[in-house]
Amino acid sequence: MSNNMVAMILAGGRGTRLLDLTAKVAKPAVRFGGKYRIIDFPLSNCANSDISTVGVLTQYESVLLNSYVSRDHYWGLNTNDGGVFVLPPREKASSDFNVYKGTADAITQNIDFLDNLNPEYVLVLSGDHIYKMDYGKMLDYHKEHNADITIAVLEVTLKEASRFGIMNTDENNRVYEFEEKPAKPKSRLASMGIYIFTYKTLRKYLMADAKLKDSSHDFGKDIIPAYLNDKKCLMAYPFRGYWKDVGTVDSLWEANMELLREDSPLDLSDQNWKIYTENTNSLPQYIGEEATVCNCFIPQGSVVLGNLRNSVIGTRVRIEENAVLDNCVVMAGAVIGAGAKVTRCLIAENVHVKPGVVLGDKNSEHITLITDKNAGGEK
Repeated sequence: MSNNMVAMILAGGRGTRLLDLTAKVAKPAVRFGGKYRIIDFPLSNCANSDISTVGVLTQYESVLLNSYVSRDHYWGLNTNDGGVFVLPPREKASSDFNVYKGTADAITQNIDFLDNLNPEYVLVLSGDHIYKMDYGKMLDYHKEHNADITIAVLEVTLKEASRFGIMNTDENNRVYEFEEKPAKPKSRLASMGIYIFTYKTLRKYLMADAKLKDSSHDFGKDIIPAYLNDKKCLMAYPFRGYWKDVGTVDSLWEANMELLREDSPLDLSDQNWKIYTENTNSLPQYIGEEATVCNCFIPQGSVVLGNLRNSVIGTRVRIEENAVLDNCVVMAGAVIGAGAKVTRCLIAENVHVKPGVVLGDKNSEHITLITDKNAGGEK
């Protein structure tokens, strides 16, 4: 186990702002970038950071996600001394079955898993963000400052700041105040939901918090304030790379579109920091003689007989003759019927868009989500 640090990925949220995309699947399992799933990013970051043991804490609509992350060879994490461990809520002899009641409670309910590994450090991550990050450098920073907690932060606008946990720090990046989604933020340093804890100290705080009936059992609302009240050393770790919370249909579409920019902030072709995913074993892509394609992502197994512009296409997608897609995201297995006109839409997996229909509006402020698998109309 590299640097004696275990990663724990919180992947149990509902993702309700993604509407029907997460009606039957957990948000971390949602498709992204043609051939990826959102969970591929934190798992690949762990693999690239030489972290060999990863726990993935699942809960909401977890069947597909559990099956997917258990195939740890996708990310090269199937090692003799590590692997990916799926950790859903479970019934224990000492208590009744309990769902995870908060981010901290999810870790507390798996304290036996951590005790068996006896790590020196625990890295806590969210399973639903798009970014690349070297957690090893963050651990070096944590050690250098002899911190009890190190929190990755990035600068956001003051308008956005009320959506995040906000750090107030001194000139040395030591956190002296933490505000969870403040109405009037005092700084623009937002928590990325990425924490490194020294495990011995974390364990004490988790066990104490578990006994508090009025606690939310949440890192931002309870654990971090408790550390601050006890004058523990909390450090902010500045992050200046690309990071995206794809929590809404608009933001998910926007993150896909950013892949198409010539100066894309997220380089998926970087051989030094690969994002790993499943091998679909699909046939090569096929682009027909009459098809036109301009500035698009088209992965394996897709057949394009129509016309694409500024679009991200998933695996096994079929675009029929004379169909026109402009500024669209099309997820795996979808079929776009002949002559259909689709603009500024996000089309869910396995949707069949009827021939000749017109969907989306180039002048709309928001992206049209298409999830009706039978008719291909707007739901």
